[in-house]
Amino acid sequence: MNIINKNTDYAIRSLIEMSKDPSSFISSRKISEIQGIPLQFVRNILQVLVKEGIVESKEGATGGVRLSKSPEEIKLIDILKIFQGDIKVSECMFRKKICTRQSICELRKRLVVIEEKLINEFEGITIKNLVNYIEEN
Repeated sequence: MNIINKNTDYAIRSLIEMSKDPSSFISSRKISEIQGIPLQFVRNILQVLVKEGIVESKEGATGGVRLSKSPEEIKLIDILKIFQGDIKVSECMFRKKICTRQSICELRKRLVVIEEKLINEFEGITIKNLVNYIEEN
């Protein structure tokens, strides 16, 4: 089970790279090279982040992308929701249909508690937290 998929991971790594100098523009090619992410993935991810207002872009020789928000404002939960939707440990599906026992299912009740804990943890993590951790280690 993966809680963070490849696109989310690449988005986080791209945001971390932009956070190193948040006021300057950086090219998608440079992000790709430094982070070891295929260029096409970086470009696709950056398009989504621009559309969501987290990143801004500028064309031309001095162009590239940079953060639209401060690294302290960008929460991991927001990136997860953009690229993966809501956090769900289980869809409670039975033969491709929503299970009719959700409201009385003890397992589902416990899964909801786990989902809430995950959401709370991810809400507490910002891009700035991750940058600080990298710099300290």
